[in-house]
Amino acid sequence: MERVLLIDDEPVLLQIMSRRLEQAGFAVQCAASQLELEQLTASFAHVVLDLKFGDVNGLELITAIKQRWQPKNLIILTGYASLATSVAAIKAGATNYFAKPISSQILIDCLRGNDALVIPEPAQQPLSPGQLEWELIQQTLQQQQGNISAAARALGMHRRTLQRKLAKHSTIK
Repeated sequence: MERVLLIDDEPVLLQIMSRRLEQAGFAVQCAASQLELEQLTASFAHVVLDLKFGDVNGLELITAIKQRWQPKNLIILTGYASLATSVAAIKAGATNYFAKPISSQILIDCLRGNDALVIPEPAQQPLSPGQLEWELIQQTLQQQQGNISAAARALGMHRRTLQRKLAKHSTIK
């Protein structure tokens, strides 16, 4: 039975994903905080990591996770999906990147290696101004290593304005 580590600071999500993965035949362990993550001693074949793990940017954890457990799969889940963070996650060593909510079956198939690479068709409609702004914000945040104040300065907006925009678009619909 392959072991899966779920790293997310949302207890309800951990509970639901854990139950579904266990029903699919995986042994699951969860970490809902940095302290819980540091206390783990087991090895894991798969790691599912939230991009916004408490106050920590999940991108910063990828290298340490890969060195510590050498998982076959390191999957990023996020409610803050953007092109910039997806590219950064894959470059850092993530094997997959998914926006929340994700179908349990897609996650299970991915963990089992049944996720044949599918290149999506290009969007027929161009990105809306709101989507373009979100991509620019995410790219700038990435360039500023997640520093809100520096990103706001680079974008020419007040820090609170940027924080409101981030809170408003916490999940891509």
